[in-house]
Amino acid sequence: MGTFFYMLLAFVVGVLVGWFLWGRLRGELDSLRGDLDRTRSERDKLRAELDACGRARADLERQLREAPAASSAAKAAAQAPAALISTPATAKSAPAKPAAAKPAAAKPAAAAKKPAAAKSAAAPKPAAKAAAPKAATPKPAASKPAAAKKAAPASAKTAAGKPDNLRRLIGIGPVNEKLLKGLGVTSYAQIAAWTAADVKRIEDVLNFDGRIAREQWIDQAKLLAAGDEKEFARRFPTAGTANNT
Repeated sequence: MGTFFYMLLAFVVGVLVGWFLWGRLRGELDSLRGDLDRTRSERDKLRAELDACGRARADLERQLREAPAASSAAKAAAQAPAALISTPATAKSAPAKPAAAKPAAAKPAAAAKKPAAAKSAAAPKPAAKAAAPKAATPKPAASKPAAAKKAAPASAKTAAGKPDNLRRLIGIGPVNEKLLKGLGVTSYAQIAAWTAADVKRIEDVLNFDGRIAREQWIDQAKLLAAGDEKEFARRFPTAGTANNT
């Protein structure tokens, strides 16, 4: 009877110890499963961010490839007026050559008649003198394009001026500011003058979808271009005075 009692007691103690150990192992297993789920979710987030960075990098590389072509087209457009200005000077100077050919035509007449040779020999001198003022007249015309070329860079510099701080506009951070400057947008006045076609073109390049209208870039740029800081601060109180990150 005593042996049976000890065996029953040992069985109960073994069951209790086993239940206790199973409970602890099960709790640790559940915590490991939770950690695994959290790790998987973080991995998915990192993959999504990596994909977004890859798309942004591809867009920047495409814009960098297109930037040299746009700059070369702008240079060609700037050089075209100089070529058009220089053409009238060459057209004016061209008729001066036939006047110099007149004395050459008098030589066959001098070879035919000796008495007339003295008269014809004296005649080309006034013709040459008369031709000299005509040939001299194109010189001032030729100097005008040079003066226009010298004056052109100065006007271009004053028109360009110092670029504005585009990061004051809500929605424009360092990346967007760099992309806009790559497209030639450097002032508030340019953004304020955007049309619907310009907005669509800029949004296609920057991969935006109605963001310019939602964040009111054009309205902000109009106030800053006009220098109305008080109205800008009233309508857009979240904008910073230096920049927006």
